[in-house]
Amino acid sequence: MSPQTLQLIMPMCRRAVQFAGPLSSAMSEFGIDTPLRQAAFLAQVAHESAELSALEECLAYSPSRIMDVFPRHVSSWQDADRLSKSPERLANRVYASRNGNGDEASGDGYRYRGRGLIQLTGRDNYRLAASALHLPLLDQPELLIKPEHAARSAAWFWFSRGCNALADAGNFLAITKKINGGTNGYTDRCRYWARAKQSVVVTA
Repeated sequence: MSPQTLQLIMPMCRRAVQFAGPLSSAMSEFGIDTPLRQAAFLAQVAHESAELSALEECLAYSPSRIMDVFPRHVSSWQDADRLSKSPERLANRVYASRNGNGDEASGDGYRYRGRGLIQLTGRDNYRLAASALHLPLLDQPELLIKPEHAARSAAWFWFSRGCNALADAGNFLAITKKINGGTNGYTDRCRYWARAKQSVVVTA
């Protein structure tokens, strides 16, 4: 995977040189080794990471955005206003007692917030990735913002959800649901996928 190929897929990317090697290695490690698989994988990565620029979840939301995104976890406008002033409090609230996290007071929500190229989230996912990648992610979750680990965690998550077979079948919608849990940003993901399929995607 060359920096030039990444730039074709992600025109605004400023970290293509930094990520070309780690992405090539990670794709090879987890069998993302055909043009079909690589195109779909890189399209999802491009959307999830804002073209390799966002390796850690941003929780700096306005009160109205908090009410829109997390309606089940925020009780009032006043509550949303208070949480908007602290990304840490917001993460601990909305991710409490989910995906293996402890309660709000445990701090797990913020500690295990989305990181990496596919925004790994929650203690359970960090634990599984730590075992698969042989990394101390429960104690050092910030490792996932390093290019090598960000790329490997994304490729592992993709592989663990059976996305290689879905890519072989051309089922990009099912891949999106595996990665996102829904179809958020599907149109944007499809734009990256179309660009990736037209690019020279070199097998690792």
